[in-house]
Amino acid sequence: MKKLLFVGAEAMPFAATGGLGDVLGSLPSSIIEAGKGEVDVRVVMPLYRAVSSTYRAQMTKVFEGEIELAWRRQYCGIYSLVKDGVTYYFVDNKYYFDRDTLYGYMDEGERYAYFSKVAAELPMLVGYYPDVVHAHDWSSALTLVYINEKFRGISGYENIKTVFTIHNIEYQGKYDFAILGDVFDLDERSKHIVEYDGCINLMKGAITCADLVTTVSQRYAEEICSPEYAHGLDRILRESKDKLSGILNGIDYNYYDPSADKAIAKNYTWRSLNKKYENKLALQKELGLPEREDVPVISLISRLASHKGLDLVTMMIYKLIGERDVQFVVLGKGEGEYETFFRGLEKTYPDKVRALITYDRDLSKRIYAASDIFMMPSKSEPCGLSQMIASRYGAIPVVRETGGLYDSIKGFWMDGNEIKGNGFTFANYSSYELEERTDAAIDLWCNEELRRKFLGKIMRIDFSWKVSAQRYLDLYSPLWSN
Repeated sequence: MKKLLFVGAEAMPFAATGGLGDVLGSLPSSIIEAGKGEVDVRVVMPLYRAVSSTYRAQMTKVFEGEIELAWRRQYCGIYSLVKDGVTYYFVDNKYYFDRDTLYGYMDEGERYAYFSKVAAELPMLVGYYPDVVHAHDWSSALTLVYINEKFRGISGYENIKTVFTIHNIEYQGKYDFAILGDVFDLDERSKHIVEYDGCINLMKGAITCADLVTTVSQRYAEEICSPEYAHGLDRILRESKDKLSGILNGIDYNYYDPSADKAIAKNYTWRSLNKKYENKLALQKELGLPEREDVPVISLISRLASHKGLDLVTMMIYKLIGERDVQFVVLGKGEGEYETFFRGLEKTYPDKVRALITYDRDLSKRIYAASDIFMMPSKSEPCGLSQMIASRYGAIPVVRETGGLYDSIKGFWMDGNEIKGNGFTFANYSSYELEERTDAAIDLWCNEELRRKFLGKIMRIDFSWKVSAQRYLDLYSPLWSN
């Protein structure tokens, strides 16, 4: 049996803030299914305060001791839990992980250096020696550096292969060289591994050490080799291009399932779209908007940050809402200027707009189910899951052609009586193009016969992990055979 260990800072449903957590919560079990029982998949993550007592009650302690990190000797407890055939390991250290939130602390580098050191030692600590260690993003990048620089001479580590996945290249783990030894437990002999543009760069270190590097869409793999998208890492990625590939993420079809979702008002499928509109009426009532089935609801569910294309939205949304008979719902938190903008938009159009400045997964699912059109005009988007979720729930996506949005959504057009594409797309970073494509989506929605056919098509597109899990197995295959 082949053995695979995923290393990541978060995983659904235990503790997560974004796409990384969705991936590590659903990809591992999908690989087990695609591997037909021939792959033993395990995941290691921190035991955050956010992990619920329900899951803690199901855990078994499998190790207790101390871990050395430079001059520190820190307590380490490791607990295990099996879910959907996957063994999850949780690294317990209250000093580092018993905090109000997962991220956002001054000692972030030290916290995830500790986690990475534990992950690198995990085979010795629990007796599980994987064929492949697959680390995700900067927060677990040091795992691969430690394996290469500290553990290759130890029995059981000689043949371990490594893979590194870039989920968002903007966050690289950059630090001053003054803390190379004190925090990261690396000496001058290893300095060149993590050195990049005059500082420590943990992501660069993982790219250098990994046998293979992946990112979360084919398009993004091409984009990050250019200065426009790479946030400075384009040179090392071009040098590593022979081992770089892109595999599009999927979504968890059990969690995101309008036919069985307990978070929404009425379950439905593409065959029962009338029931979808009951969700619209329920959300309108919940939010205090006029309860009208005949008005298209446009939604935006996003972290409120500039790279999500919100500057384009601010330039066109007043005109769109003023001229069209629509309702607009935005859900998210982030940069203050955008929170203020959307609150102001609601005050200007109290019968058309709701600005929900919060993070709420169940509420997001109610909005997906109620939405007719979903807006995602990102400046950059490594993969994006929201456009896939929107499609699954029957909301027409309007997206910019970048990263995973380009790979997953193709522009609508008619070839005679045949519908082509599965959304509305635009290429240039332009508020005019966003407005024009949103207008076109509204026009399609207002054509009831065409709308039903189109929704029937987009709701049946397979955005599950099935295809992508097989692609990961194909990726691992030469590593397992060497």
